[in-house]
Amino acid sequence: MKGRLRVSELFYSLQGESTRAGLPCAFIRLSGCNLRCSWCDSRYTWQESGTMMSMGGIMDWLAEYPGVMVEVTGGEPLLQEAVYPLLDTLSATGREILLETGGSLGIEQVPVEVGVILDVKCPGSGMAEKNRWQNLEILKERQGQGSRDEVKFVLATEEDFFWAVQVIRERQLLPLLPILFSPVTISLAPERLAVLILEEKLPVRLQLQLHTRLWPGRKRGV
Repeated sequence: MKGRLRVSELFYSLQGESTRAGLPCAFIRLSGCNLRCSWCDSRYTWQESGTMMSMGGIMDWLAEYPGVMVEVTGGEPLLQEAVYPLLDTLSATGREILLETGGSLGIEQVPVEVGVILDVKCPGSGMAEKNRWQNLEILKERQGQGSRDEVKFVLATEEDFFWAVQVIRERQLLPLLPILFSPVTISLAPERLAVLILEEKLPVRLQLQLHTRLWPGRKRGV
């Protein structure tokens, strides 16, 4: 297999976010990120150099978990050109494959068989100007091709909440795409976000990070 990738970590855990939360998942976390979100919980992906691995090495590790769902994440996985052959190779295994991306880079080359979790950056992240809005139109097109994509908003403040609501309405994301609202709990209490969602009467999903509740204090391998 051709291609080498800089890997931050490989680990087997439960899916802690997305509509697949709670399911066993093999994670391929790639190194490097072009964004610097204020609330980033995986800074080590861009503060550390990671390890160069061959495609074959990654697939050998994955073989230890036959049939398990796989998520390729980061950092920002789309920074590495070799991620596309990796996604093609993973898709050919027949597993469910997910890709989580920060939304600043184009997703045109992502296979439709791969479920994209697109993170739209809110103002509280400090990275809202980096959003590549064309990606949302691409997600709509992919829905018609059978893809299982979703959109995530990480909300640090109530202002982020109302900004996200405006984006959802102006971009007409509902009911085409599942929408996840994930609070930065140190600055926006989950119970307050629940109230805001109910008051706004939008069919969005409040998402809490399952792994932070199962393994509090652990930053890696979960």
